[in-house]
Amino acid sequence: MTHSSAIILRAGRFKLVVLPFLLGALSVLGFAPFYIYAVPILTLATLFYLWQHAGSKRAAFLIGYCFGLGLFGFGASWVYVSLHDFGMMPMGLALLATFLYCAFLALFPAIAGWLQAGLKGVAHNTPWRLLVLMPACFVLYEWTLGWIFTGFPWLTLGYSQAPSSPLAGYVPLLGVYGVSWLLLLSAGLVACAYHAWHKVSGQAWLALGSLLLLWLVGAGLQTVAWTQAHGKPLSVSLLQGNIPQDLKWREDRLRTTLATYREMVLNSKSQLIILPETAVPQFLDNVSPDYLELLAQHARRQGGDLILGLPERDFVQRVYYNSVISLGTSPTQSYRKQHLVPFGEFVPLKPIFGPIIAAMQIPLTDFARGAPTQQPLAVAGQQVAMNICYEDVFGEEIIRQLPQATLLVNVSNDAWFGDSIAPHQHLQISQMRALESGRYMLRATNTGITAIVNEKGRVLKQVPAFRATTLHGMAQGFSGSTPYVRWGNGLFLSLLGVVFLLAVLLRQRM
Repeated sequence: MTHSSAIILRAGRFKLVVLPFLLGALSVLGFAPFYIYAVPILTLATLFYLWQHAGSKRAAFLIGYCFGLGLFGFGASWVYVSLHDFGMMPMGLALLATFLYCAFLALFPAIAGWLQAGLKGVAHNTPWRLLVLMPACFVLYEWTLGWIFTGFPWLTLGYSQAPSSPLAGYVPLLGVYGVSWLLLLSAGLVACAYHAWHKVSGQAWLALGSLLLLWLVGAGLQTVAWTQAHGKPLSVSLLQGNIPQDLKWREDRLRTTLATYREMVLNSKSQLIILPETAVPQFLDNVSPDYLELLAQHARRQGGDLILGLPERDFVQRVYYNSVISLGTSPTQSYRKQHLVPFGEFVPLKPIFGPIIAAMQIPLTDFARGAPTQQPLAVAGQQVAMNICYEDVFGEEIIRQLPQATLLVNVSNDAWFGDSIAPHQHLQISQMRALESGRYMLRATNTGITAIVNEKGRVLKQVPAFRATTLHGMAQGFSGSTPYVRWGNGLFLSLLGVVFLLAVLLRQRM
């Protein structure tokens, strides 16, 4: 091989493998805790440029795959923490499992790259590919990843725009996937401007002008009040017990855990007191009635209610649920988690994976699903749409309880993630749900991040993570419906369908 051939080969590998991987890794800076929302637009613009010049479907697939490895390898690195630090999986096996998990997820952007390169009838049209085809293929993979195998929409690009980006103004209209699409369109406009700059300067200025208009409209939409205040503000106390995950389910620690939350409740003077997911690590039927009555009496003295997370059993059906119950002035109500975490709360393909999960020593790994038709909890003069931990990642499932609900409440146990970026990402996901619904989101977590998020997705108050403390504040109920509450992902999917129909028609003509 000649020296010049070696240089060409290395340059090719850099564009096909190294650069896409770095672009995926850098895209993580758009998400919490970094919140640099412009970064994904620039990284995606560069990805589109690489796809435009890939030369073949195979090369486009490889570029997309390496991008996905960077995105998920860095953005979902906390999977290793869950498996090794708390799942007791040996380091080597945990590293391998994390890599395989990210390698599987990376297939989705790879398929998006292959798909956009495969529509040969429109392949030569640069503006069409950059502005329509590539964004549509990419967002199609994100939407598919949101439901296939129960869904993993954690790093959907739209989340990176909440709450400060001008594109966040479109959230109440189109939801997170629609904002992903507009982010990808923005990236396409940047790539189109770069492509046309030295050839047709008029096209470049048109692309930049369109980008500016898109963002100005988004900024204007942020001033729209889609929902209205409902009733008077109420006082809330969100409890963060900071019970270590490796001690939480130990029987010899139960008394200490119960005492911790008892004291925190008794020191809370709010109308609505919220404890985290499985704050009481004991089945409801085993919890002392005196303990529950003590908590209920305190809530009644405040003229309000308390929401408590704990598992409960159904002896007739011989199943158990990840649940919350309400205690206090209102009649006792319950909510049972309906969207369970694979391998964490239920075991898919149990004959194959059951022995592996058993070896990881994860308690309660075979929950039953709650009914999808559950109604909001009527507590403290509000209608509360409950969601437990991972459930707030699924926007269309949250709006099932809307517009009846006036508040959103998420109870979580993010101790499984340790001191990683995952709890920050989870907070940003809650900010997106608040924007989509036009409702406050109250987050009570075991180790953090416990926060009050307003209807515009802004964090009004939060407390430091990994500290036993209570967040006291005020929350405002809201009524009414955003367009997203009315239509869900329907508008986004309709627009996406039109794009692919046009692509097929154009391909047949050419």
